[in-house]
Amino acid sequence: MKRLCATLLTLVWGLSALAGGKSGTIVYINGAKYYIHTVRTGETLYGLSKTYGVGEQVIVENNPSIARGLKADENIRIPFVAEAPELKSDRKLRKTFDFHYVAKGETLYAISRQYEIPVKTLLDDNPNLDPLHMRLGERILIRKKQIGSEDEAGTQQQWEEYRQSLNSVADAGTSYHIVRPGETFYSLSRRFGITEEELSRLNKGLQPADLKAGAMIVVPGGRETQPEVAAADSLPGVHPESRETKQVEFRSLRRSETLDIAVLLPLAVNGQPNDNYLDFYQGFLLGLDSVKRTSGISVNVNLYNTARDTARIREIVADEAFRQSDLVVGPVYEEGLGEVVRFAEERGIPVVSPLANIERTNSDVLFQLAPDPARKYEKVEDLVGDGKRVTLICTATTDKEFEREILALLGDRSYTRYTYKYEHPSSRGANSPSDLTPLLENDAENVFVILSDNEVDVDRILAALASADTSITSRGRTAPRFTVLGNARWNRYNNLDRAIFFKDRVVFISTYHAKRDSERVKAFDSAYLRSFGILPTLFSYRGYDTAMIFAPAMYGDIEYDLEDRRFTPLQTTYLFSRPEGRANHVNHNWTRVNYHKDFTITIE
Repeated sequence: MKRLCATLLTLVWGLSALAGGKSGTIVYINGAKYYIHTVRTGETLYGLSKTYGVGEQVIVENNPSIARGLKADENIRIPFVAEAPELKSDRKLRKTFDFHYVAKGETLYAISRQYEIPVKTLLDDNPNLDPLHMRLGERILIRKKQIGSEDEAGTQQQWEEYRQSLNSVADAGTSYHIVRPGETFYSLSRRFGITEEELSRLNKGLQPADLKAGAMIVVPGGRETQPEVAAADSLPGVHPESRETKQVEFRSLRRSETLDIAVLLPLAVNGQPNDNYLDFYQGFLLGLDSVKRTSGISVNVNLYNTARDTARIREIVADEAFRQSDLVVGPVYEEGLGEVVRFAEERGIPVVSPLANIERTNSDVLFQLAPDPARKYEKVEDLVGDGKRVTLICTATTDKEFEREILALLGDRSYTRYTYKYEHPSSRGANSPSDLTPLLENDAENVFVILSDNEVDVDRILAALASADTSITSRGRTAPRFTVLGNARWNRYNNLDRAIFFKDRVVFISTYHAKRDSERVKAFDSAYLRSFGILPTLFSYRGYDTAMIFAPAMYGDIEYDLEDRRFTPLQTTYLFSRPEGRANHVNHNWTRVNYHKDFTITIE
C-alpha cells in the first residue's frame, strides 16, 4: 500500500480515440450506457454511425441539438453497443481481483478511497457498473495490483471529471452535483430552488438519510440560488447572519505545563490499514522528541483513528481525554473537520490540517500546511517574463487542469502552440512533427510547456527535446537556451526516465521536496531508520515538520509568532499568512525544484 505517487488520470481516461475512432469516455445516464464523443471537424453522422455501430437516427434522437448538423468541439452522447463479455469463473477472477459487495448508501467515490484505487480502473473492470445507481449487494471487481495506487486528490479529480462528462451531455434542465460534507437534503433543495420531495424524485426516490458525501446526484440545471461556497450552515466558524468569523484568543502555555496533543488520522478504514498515516505519525513522534530534547518541554500525545468516518470523529470530540487537548493535529480530510473546529473555537486552541487543502471550512483556529493553490506559480513567473519565448506543446490529449493553470500564469503574454505527433524514425521526413529541432533553432530563451496528459507522449517529447539539443550542439552551433516547465503530476508516472529532467532543465513546482543527500535530511533518515527499521517517506517528513513548527509555538503567541515567519524544519519552507477573505492561517510557500544539465538539483 505504500507509495509516494499515484496514477494520473484526467478527463480523457486513456487515449481520446481508441481503435476505430471511438471515444474513451463512457458514462451512465438514467441507467443507460453512452460514449461521450467530441465532434471533430469534418465528421459526419454517417461516419459516426459506422464507427459506433448505431443508426444515424438513434444518434439524432439522443442529441436533438444536432438535427441541423454537427458542430466541431460539441459533445454528444452515443449509445454504447457492448460485445458479448468473456465469462470467467470466480476461481479465475480471484487470481486478479478481490470482490467487494456494495453496502447500503455506499458510493463509488467511497469504494475508490477505501481501496485507494483509481475510479477509471473500477469502471474499466466493471463494465456494467452504473456509478450513480449501484445496487445493494452488487459485486464489484477490485484489481489487486491497483490497490493503494491512487491518492485522495486523484480520486476527487477523476470523480469531478466524470461529473463534467455527464454535464456536457445532460438533458435540458438537469445537471449533476457531487455532495459535499455537511450538505443535506434541506440545504440542497434550498440551494437549487426545489422541494425535498422533488429532489428525491429526481434521484429515483433517494431519501435524506441515504445522502452521503461524495455521492453524485441529479439537480435542476441553471437554478442554483447560492454559490457553491456560500452554504454558511455547513462552514464551521461562519455565522449565517453576519458572515463574520470568530476571533480566537489562544492561550500561551507556561514552560512548566505539559502540552497535550490530539492526533486524528485515518490509520485504518474498514479494517484496511494505511501506512502513509502511520509514517506521518512516526515522523511526528521524532519531531516531538527533537523538540523535547532542545527545549525541555513535556508532551503528552493521544492518537485517534478517525477511520475516515464523521460519526467516529464526533465520538472522538466527545471523549473526555480529547477535550483536554491544547493542540489538535488532523483530521486529514475536510469531512468531519467541522466538529473539531467548533470544539477548538470554544476552547480557544489551534487545529492543524497537515496534508489537505481546506476549501470550505473558514476559522481563525485553523492552520494549514499544504500550500495555497492560488499562489502555486508565483516562483516561476520569471520563466514567462519579458523576452522569453513560450511554446505550449500539445498532443491528442491534454491535461486540462494544467493547461488552465498555465494560461492563467501567462495572462496576456504571448505564446505559441505546437502540435506534436509521434512518427517512427524510419518514416520521418522533412518537417516531421516528431522532430523538435526547429523549436530550438533560435537565439531566444525558450520555455516549453508540455500539456499532454499521456505518459508515453510526455516521455517522447522530453526525449525529442534532448535529442534536438544534442543534434544542434554536435554540429558546432550555439547551444540552445531552453527550460521545460514541468507538470508535478509527472512524478506519478512510473516509467518516465527521470534522467531526462536534467538534460531538459526541467523546473517543477512542488508542495514538498526533500533531497536525501542533504545533511539535515540524512540525519533524520538515520534517526528514523534506527527508530522504526524502515526509511521514511514524504509523509514521515511532513509529520516531523508539523511537530517541529507547532509544538514550540504553543509556548508563545502562536497566531502572531507564526504569521509571515519562515520555518524550514528539514528542507521545505513554510510561510503562514491569511488568504484574502479567509480567517484560516495558510502556508503560501511552494517549492521550486530546478534540474540542471550538470545533474545537480537546486530548490527555491
